[in-house]
Amino acid sequence: MTDCTFDVPVAGGALHAGEWHPDADGLPWLLVHGVTASHLAWTWVARETSDVRLIAPDLRGRGRSAPVGGPFGMAAHADDLAAVLDAAGVDRALVVGHSMGAFVSAVFADRHPERAAAVVLVDGGLPLDLPPGMPPREAIRHVLGPTAARLEMRFPDAAAYRDFWRSHPAFVGREDPLLDEYFAYDLIETESGWRPATSPATVEADSLDQNTGDDIARALDRMPRPTVLLAAERGLRGELPPLYPDLARVRRDVPGLRDARRCEGTDHYSIVMSAEGAREVAVAARAVVGSL
Repeated sequence: MTDCTFDVPVAGGALHAGEWHPDADGLPWLLVHGVTASHLAWTWVARETSDVRLIAPDLRGRGRSAPVGGPFGMAAHADDLAAVLDAAGVDRALVVGHSMGAFVSAVFADRHPERAAAVVLVDGGLPLDLPPGMPPREAIRHVLGPTAARLEMRFPDAAAYRDFWRSHPAFVGREDPLLDEYFAYDLIETESGWRPATSPATVEADSLDQNTGDDIARALDRMPRPTVLLAAERGLRGELPPLYPDLARVRRDVPGLRDARRCEGTDHYSIVMSAEGAREVAVAARAVVGSL
């Protein structure tokens, strides 16, 4: 768990945020999780960075911020991040975003450039390779697959939910107490059983904006802060190709990107939710800070 938590007033309610190493000196890192995740996705990174102050919110509609409804979309989340920094008393931070959180991070740096020292995009934040002509809603299902389908499911208890994830190719054979904690945190009790905190409608609204909205297009065109991409070797289900199969093309298509490199031996989840992946994220983030 985090060292401390705090709530942040925003439009529609209060975001829940966690913090690790609050007394650490130097530039804080603002950590932004993925589309159906929570701030606990960063626990592995926290174990690799005991000398860095880490601030990580549950984005609206997720985790303990699940009661906070719309507006959704990259700009709304980006403005929420500014409120999180205000609540934490932080003027400027390194922004590290994973998956959808990388898209939010890019938009945050564009809308609030004075608050972002630099940006690390972790397996997200840049346009994905999708079949030509695929409708946006179908593209969401194409990319997320069972990750989105589980949001409709109900589970009798946390153990059943953990067992569900044990069969996922990205988590097979991984017995890790941090994973148990992460998945238990994701659940909300309902009359019909326990369900994931994120709703399908929330995922659809954010994913549509992520893939078709103007805010991310402007952010990637302008890219006002130093930005790097750390890409996983495999996709959401441990498959090939990964979300970003051609990093040379990424560098050509996004000329404002300072660097793009592969994190070998990781998939879309383990790039942050494993000791090995978290170590590489920490190394990349430290390198960016050292170059400022």
